Amino acid sequence: MTEFYFVRHGQTTANAKGLKQGVINTPITHLSEKGKQQAQTLHDHFDISFADRIIASPLQRTQDTAAYLNQTAKLPVSLDERVLEISYGKWDGQLNADLHAKYPAVFDDVMQDVLPSYASLADGETFESVIDRVDEFMHDVNAQFPDEKIIVVSHGFTIKAAMLAAMGHPDDVMVIQEPDNTSVTKITLAKDNFYIHYFNRSANGEF
Repeated sequence: MTEFYFVRHGQTTANAKGLKQGVINTPITHLSEKGKQQAQTLHDHFDISFADRIIASPLQRTQDTAAYLNQTAKLPVSLDERVLEISYGKWDGQLNADLHAKYPAVFDDVMQDVLPSYASLADGETFESVIDRVDEFMHDVNAQFPDEKIIVVSHGFTIKAAMLAAMGHPDDVMVIQEPDNTSVTKITLAKDNFYIHYFNRSANGEF
């Protein structure tokens, strides 16, 4: 059984401004001062010394969050592009509110975020593509490290995609929200069966 602890990166300036940052990797998508504080707080409340390794998305915001988490444990760290954020294509870097106002038909009014049908308008990555690559990532890691505990530092939509993969690829992909910055989500994979232990747990929660 492989245990995955998915951690969303700390807040970025783009998060605070309400931008779709997708795979942008510029200073506006690096950790803000609040994001750095969030990552430090998670380090202080979530002792990751029980884990065997960290796997992070290659973007700066995830690598920096991983570095904060790993200050004490000093776990081996590797990068994997399969846990990158979704690419919103032409919409990367645009204000979510502006996009919602211009393209209301491809937004969910409850979640205040895009529906799968956004992709053709934005030339963006499809929801199913992200779910498939995260599903593949978890199965590959399970095959390579069948008895390990893995910290995965990733992104909001990507962690949502991991949940959807664990839920068996439900038809309604809006059934779950994206998790909060520096929250922790635990999913295990054993004998090709997923188990969801908790989702979007905050830094002062029980891990």
